[in-house]
Amino acid sequence: MSELYAARRTRLRDRCAATGSAAALISRPANVRYLTGCAPPGAALLLGPTDDVLLCGGPLSGDPSEGRPVDDVRVTVLSARGGDPVVAGADLAATAGADTLAVEEHHLTVTRHRALTQVAPRLRLTDMACAVEAQRLVKDDDEIACLRIAAEIADQALGELLESILVGRTERHLALELERRLVDHGADGPAFPTSVATGPNAGRPGHLPTDRRVEEGDFLSVGLGANYRGYRCEIGRTFVIGTTPADWQIELYDLVFAAQRAGREALAPGVECREVDRVTRHVLDAAGYGDRLGPWTGHGVGLEIDEDPQLSPSAMGKLDACVPVTVEPGVHIPGRGGVRIDDTLVVRPEADGGPELLTITTKELLAL
Repeated sequence: MSELYAARRTRLRDRCAATGSAAALISRPANVRYLTGCAPPGAALLLGPTDDVLLCGGPLSGDPSEGRPVDDVRVTVLSARGGDPVVAGADLAATAGADTLAVEEHHLTVTRHRALTQVAPRLRLTDMACAVEAQRLVKDDDEIACLRIAAEIADQALGELLESILVGRTERHLALELERRLVDHGADGPAFPTSVATGPNAGRPGHLPTDRRVEEGDFLSVGLGANYRGYRCEIGRTFVIGTTPADWQIELYDLVFAAQRAGREALAPGVECREVDRVTRHVLDAAGYGDRLGPWTGHGVGLEIDEDPQLSPSAMGKLDACVPVTVEPGVHIPGRGGVRIDDTLVVRPEADGGPELLTITTKELLAL
């Protein structure tokens, strides 16, 4: 495993060296974890002229959610309480003889950037832009394996909830139970705040659970995800509570399902990201619900729940193989409720069977 992380750091080091930077300082937590296997709060990674150092503001906690650093990265805990690992990294680079340091300007605050120039005034700072994010875009086999396990955990937690009594329970209670079940099945925690929405709240994007109780005849939409070894997936499903679905519920569900299927089937290497959004959105547009869809129909996942690529009308670029993405259209009708269907998939070529579906909980409209 150390060899994998070392290869990632070598790729980044070579890219920075090609632009004239002898050292690089990584501060974005997901990027630090991608390169070291570990991301303690506030830590920074220095790819130095001689060795690689993970600088931490305090001792490692051993919390599984933080990960564990690989053996070939030196861990340095700052002696001064309240010290800034990023500033300490710049000082260490200058002491080691670097004259140029590549930094993640998109992650540094103005105050931090100013502190870097003060602690090492002779060090020229350059912007590595989103070099690490670009490396993270295409996932290797180990990363996809973690995403598969995260998806299995989310499927298990959701499946168990569907077997329980739901009527009379609050959105908040159900969300807490789902998050507990994620941990029970091996997740480090939820990938994002779990959403449970009932009745007129159903289908609302990003809905935060309330004390509204589940009632007979409600739509119930659920959005959850598992965080496993830092890798995050998501799944969203919509159900009807207690009775045979009404005609309007069946029609709306079938429409969103058709839109989601169109988006899933469009996933292939070389397809423009905006095309996936277009075909998904077209199904809803044709039925008069295009304005109900949000600004995008999906996004990448990995060490963060919202990564590139973005599947939106303005998205640039094309999909690559081994890129995990979500396809998550939804329609919310104010006062009535709505439907959201969300899957995590890995882009695969047709020769390999097409897109790999990671979240496999049924998309049949169930009456629970």
